[in-house]
Amino acid sequence: MAPPGVIHWFPPDNSATIAAGTDVAFPQDGPNSSGSIIRTGPDSFSLIDVGTYLVMFQVSVTEAGQLVLSLNGQELPYTVVGRATGTDQIVGTAIITTTVATSILTVRNPASEAAALTITPNAGGTEAVTAHLTIIQLQ
Repeated sequence: MAPPGVIHWFPPDNSATIAAGTDVAFPQDGPNSSGSIIRTGPDSFSLIDVGTYLVMFQVSVTEAGQLVLSLNGQELPYTVVGRATGTDQIVGTAIITTTVATSILTVRNPASEAAALTITPNAGGTEAVTAHLTIIQLQ
C-alpha cells in the first residue's frame, strides 16, 4: 500500500498528439492513498492542501521535445525536461510548493514549443506502454 499523500496516474495507451501549450492526458487512475490529491480531468490534478509536493512523470514520445509542469495554468520554468534526439521517454522529477489551496497541476508541452509531441503507444516493442504521473505530498 502506498504511504499517505501518494497518488499515481497512468494511461494504458495514450497515443494522442500533444500540441504546444497543451497538457498530457493521464486518463486512468492508479493506486491512490490520498484524499488531498484528486483528479479534476483527464489531464489535471488538484492539490487540495497548501504544501510541498514531489512530482515525477515519464512520457514516451516519438520526436525530440520538452515537457514542463504547470501550476494553476502557469508553466514552472525550473521543471522543464526534454531530449534533443531519439525516441525514448521524457522523464521529469521536481519539487513544487503551492501557496493556495486547491491548486491545479498539469504536465504540458510548453507553449513556447513550435511542434506537437506524439505520445508513443508501443515504444520499444509490441506491448502498450504507459505514461506515468506520481504525486507525493511531502508537507
